[in-house]
Amino acid sequence: MSKDAQPRKMHGCSDESNSVFAKLAVDDHVNLQYPQVLFRPSLLAGSSQGNSAVRDQSSTQKLTLFDVVGLTVVMLISSTLLLLYCIPVSLSAPRAIATNYTTADWLSRTQSAVDTLQKWYNPTTGLWETTNWWNAANILTTLGNYALLNPSFAPEFERIAQNTFIRAPISKPRVLKVRTSTSLHTYTYPNIPDGLKAPPASNAGDGFLNWYYDDEGWWALAWLKAYDVTNNPAYRAEAAKIFFDMTKGYFATCGGLWWDKRHTANVAIANELFLAVAAGLANRVPVIEKPYYVDWVWRHWAWFRTAGFFNLDFVINDGLDLNTCQNNNGIVWSYNQGVILGALVEANQTGMYLRPGSTPLIYSHLVDRTVLHALRKLLDRDGILHDVCEPECGDDGPQFKGIFMRNVMQSRAFLEKSFGRFDDSRTAIGRNADAIWNKDRGRDDKLGLVWSGPYREATAATQSSALDALVARLDLEINGVLGAGTGEGKDTA
Repeated sequence: MSKDAQPRKMHGCSDESNSVFAKLAVDDHVNLQYPQVLFRPSLLAGSSQGNSAVRDQSSTQKLTLFDVVGLTVVMLISSTLLLLYCIPVSLSAPRAIATNYTTADWLSRTQSAVDTLQKWYNPTTGLWETTNWWNAANILTTLGNYALLNPSFAPEFERIAQNTFIRAPISKPRVLKVRTSTSLHTYTYPNIPDGLKAPPASNAGDGFLNWYYDDEGWWALAWLKAYDVTNNPAYRAEAAKIFFDMTKGYFATCGGLWWDKRHTANVAIANELFLAVAAGLANRVPVIEKPYYVDWVWRHWAWFRTAGFFNLDFVINDGLDLNTCQNNNGIVWSYNQGVILGALVEANQTGMYLRPGSTPLIYSHLVDRTVLHALRKLLDRDGILHDVCEPECGDDGPQFKGIFMRNVMQSRAFLEKSFGRFDDSRTAIGRNADAIWNKDRGRDDKLGLVWSGPYREATAATQSSALDALVARLDLEINGVLGAGTGEGKDTA
């Protein structure tokens, strides 16, 4: 048996089962119901009373066959509920893909995909051609993750980040975003459809602020990633400035954060980004500033978890209906499932968790369950990730899957530290990276939209989205708990 085929470790209920199992009954999203059973007084009496009752046959009721069967059923149900908590939510065994690729192979492939991506980079504007303003923030985040894995790329990333930091606000496009519960389109001025009007142009002095709070959230995360790579406090300060502007859009209809400054929608992605940025800043600002952001994490999560974004399948729909404040039953986009994972993992750092009184074990279970249900919803029978818009996803949709994979990478690392293994994430990362390289790659290592293939065309959005999956695969090689080279996609003895 290969090392990668070892069974996933248990949660470790033996030490904490009573307290944790009781807490789960009232904890976030874990609603376990216990059977209401009426026991006969003589069966629950203390030892002295019980012995007396046995001696006094007139006061003792006979234990009938019905009693025995009933108690047996109750014990079986209780034991099963405890067992279901103590074992991992995910029971799938890892499936090795016999490709014999090495860490050097994945490093070379990822670097080649980065080189192709940078052919779309315009040093004059600090942005990437063929894609939009918010996509550029995600591209910068992806390159930052790669720089953290490959230190030799860090100087190049620092040059890109610095150039974008200076030039992008000057060339910031004037955009109009139009969304429904089933679609999202971004238009750049002057190419605005008849009958629609773009918001006023943003001032270059506003930096990375614009008319959409989700756009601002993407840029805040990008600058936090740049701070992680470079340790340049200007990037952290920019993220804090962006977050402060986002707080001005709080207390929307139905609660939480508005999607835009015109107050037209309350959507999941803006609220997930708000949580992720607050948690990210809490983990990076000086200690004296941390309580402010921790308070926002606690307050926002207390609202988000019950606001109605999660549906009955435990995945997140597009947003809320402003008339009813109920789930709008919109599309289950992959990026909505991803951003919440990253936000949850960030919130777990430095013992912050999501609210006072939570525990690491309960919290890990929440992350585990969230990623499992997302994978079940989004993967096809071959384990390849898809969004419902494929194969025509406009300018915005092609970015979504990469965002999901980026955050699955983050949750995988968190869950492996907690449990020792997390096979579903490993399998998803391995299969999708392999599929992209073998089935959705064109000339010059251009990477397309539909990862199961065939390759059609590439843009900076499709390239960077697929690159997120390759970076996640490289991270699995370098930082997997079993050591480099023993993850999905390679034979092991």
